[in-house]
Amino acid sequence: QKEDVDAAVRAAKKAFPKWSTTSGPYRRDLILKLADLMEKHKERLAEVEALDNGKPYQVALNLDLVLAIKCYRYYAGWADKLMGETMPIEGKYLCYTRREAMGVVGQITPWNFPLLMQAWKLAPALAVGCCIVHKPSEKTPLTALMIADLSRRAGFPPGVLNIVSGEGPVTGEAITRHPKIEKVAFTGSTGVGRRIMKAAAESNLKRVTLELGGKSPLIVCNDADIDQAVAAGQLGLFINSGQCCIASSRIFVQDEVYDEYVRKAVKFAKKRKLVDPMEDGHKDILAIQGPQVDKLQYDSVMKYIQAGKREGARLCCGGAKGKREGYYIQPTIFADVEDDMKIAREEIFGPVMVILRFSTLEEAIKRANKSEFGLGAGIMTRDPAKALATAHRLRAGTVYVNCYNVFDASAPFGGFKQSGQGRELGPYGLDNYSEVKTVIVELGSAKFD
Repeated sequence: QKEDVDAAVRAAKKAFPKWSTTSGPYRRDLILKLADLMEKHKERLAEVEALDNGKPYQVALNLDLVLAIKCYRYYAGWADKLMGETMPIEGKYLCYTRREAMGVVGQITPWNFPLLMQAWKLAPALAVGCCIVHKPSEKTPLTALMIADLSRRAGFPPGVLNIVSGEGPVTGEAITRHPKIEKVAFTGSTGVGRRIMKAAAESNLKRVTLELGGKSPLIVCNDADIDQAVAAGQLGLFINSGQCCIASSRIFVQDEVYDEYVRKAVKFAKKRKLVDPMEDGHKDILAIQGPQVDKLQYDSVMKYIQAGKREGARLCCGGAKGKREGYYIQPTIFADVEDDMKIAREEIFGPVMVILRFSTLEEAIKRANKSEFGLGAGIMTRDPAKALATAHRLRAGTVYVNCYNVFDASAPFGGFKQSGQGRELGPYGLDNYSEVKTVIVELGSAKFD
């Protein structure tokens, strides 16, 4: 409720003056303690993540938790290295800058990677010295609450981290419009991102960071290693049951290798196993798939599958409910897709691969860029000059060359066009939560008697 957000903001405002002036080493040590506690309790965190989200326990444990813990440790390392600069200016003056915490910040995270997306936002904000009001998705709030408890055990002062559960239109709206929140960071759909920008502008001109939707192209050239390209496409699309913003959801394949790629992609997809999220012992965690997060998402994906069939795309495999109880969808591949089809234009957010044919690389680049989104892209080729030239021309925040879905806390992440504003991760992530203050000191009146 709005009253809960107000209470969280009051706690954060009270904590901010002292927390923001603590030493970098102090904040570093607290963040490292939190990471250590996450590691100590990683099995339980992964179990709750699987129960809450539906992703396989082994994936949550060996991918999500590993990346989240690394993110906290990465930004812990930045906490005692936040430095300004000295600028030589005209006259007898000393001019230098300071990096200072922005204030109380609001953060709204999605349901597809709850722990990891929380880490991407909490870690840099805590390192800089901000106090936080965080709303996890109402679909997956449990591990966020567990992190709040672990932060208390780690020794974070009261009011520094505040978790508020609730529906987006109520709790999220209260955060984005609150006059005492200086900044809001959001990961989710482009439509909601627009509403957040409007609310931020109409309230107190909050600073806004947005990581939004995508329809990311993966270009497979004639000279690519086809097995490597198929593996990249499978990882890029089917990870997390296709519920990934940077999913390689438009795969452009050149004429000469098109049929081979489709054949091998279908064979690969048919080997994927639909599993109970709590099952353990799978040898290849990248080849297992849980259910969609809920019925709403399941129904949405199935509507896109029906649209693909209706518009004439060739269904190569899947396209139906999985043979397990729950919101499972068979790994689905459509070939011979045209650019104007709905499944080629809109974000599906499910296990639906879309394969398109192209003749020349110039054509593929133009078609790849012809989208309102620009979160990710990829190029598969053995020619390094071609790879780099294409990477520089693709309008996307992250471009993968002969790989896909490689994530590291050091590598900035964000989108072009309607895929967002700003960058998370890496040193760029610190800019989202800090202000640069310029200090100018007069030196000309100094006496040397």
